[in-house]
Amino acid sequence: MQRVRPKKALGQHFLTDMGVAKRIAATLDEYASLPVLEIGPGTGVLTQFLLQSHPASLLTLVEIDSESVLWLEEHLQQPQPRIVEADFLAENFDALLPGDGPVCVIGNYPYNISSQIFFKILDHRNRVVCCSGMLQREVAERLTAPAGTKARGILSVLLQAWYDAEYLFTVSEHVFNPPPKVKSGVIRLTRNNVTDLGVDEGLFKTVVKTTFGQRRKTIRNSIRALLPPGATMAEDELGAMRPEQLSVEQFIELTRRVAVLRGTMAQEE
Repeated sequence: MQRVRPKKALGQHFLTDMGVAKRIAATLDEYASLPVLEIGPGTGVLTQFLLQSHPASLLTLVEIDSESVLWLEEHLQQPQPRIVEADFLAENFDALLPGDGPVCVIGNYPYNISSQIFFKILDHRNRVVCCSGMLQREVAERLTAPAGTKARGILSVLLQAWYDAEYLFTVSEHVFNPPPKVKSGVIRLTRNNVTDLGVDEGLFKTVVKTTFGQRRKTIRNSIRALLPPGATMAEDELGAMRPEQLSVEQFIELTRRVAVLRGTMAQEE
């Protein structure tokens, strides 16, 4: 069979450095007994190292490119992991990994859909105990950005409410075929012990998205759109901050205040 051709429409950049692939696979070494889902395995550069630490029976590959699927079926060692030709974003997560037990997710994620992938991981946080892999460095830095940094954004806060986020290392653009125009970053998300934020989760998301939608404004001003007419936040330190400065705990407190103000105004009416 001929080599698999990287397809621009699928955002494919095939990793050619085996040392980097081995380091990425090693991020799941401590989870060798758990099922693993690899997203976008391509020609199996990462897969071959995952198979050194995980039984093939615990590994599922989901690949949208039929040419890559054929390559994997012809070239992966026996016994082979389960290979599913599908679009991860469109596929039912529990159909890919049946059951309700803990699982891990890994991949060299396509740059053009990486944020969407992590939003889907969030939807299944009660099963995904570890998620690691490589994506565009700018996005990797954003997902792991701590409070007080400019890179911090909506997905930073939403992910870090449920996961400990680590930026592990940077990967040069010169170890891919074809080379991307930017560097890549490898991250790892490890599920924390939070089971309940203590506030309405839907309102929490709305508060995070609303404030970052007006990130140049102070919290006191950006949050007004969520409050009933006449309601205002107290003039304190939290209200004077901007969204990238807030920790997850401060966003939870902000959500609690919004809920109280909404409830108070409703009672007065």
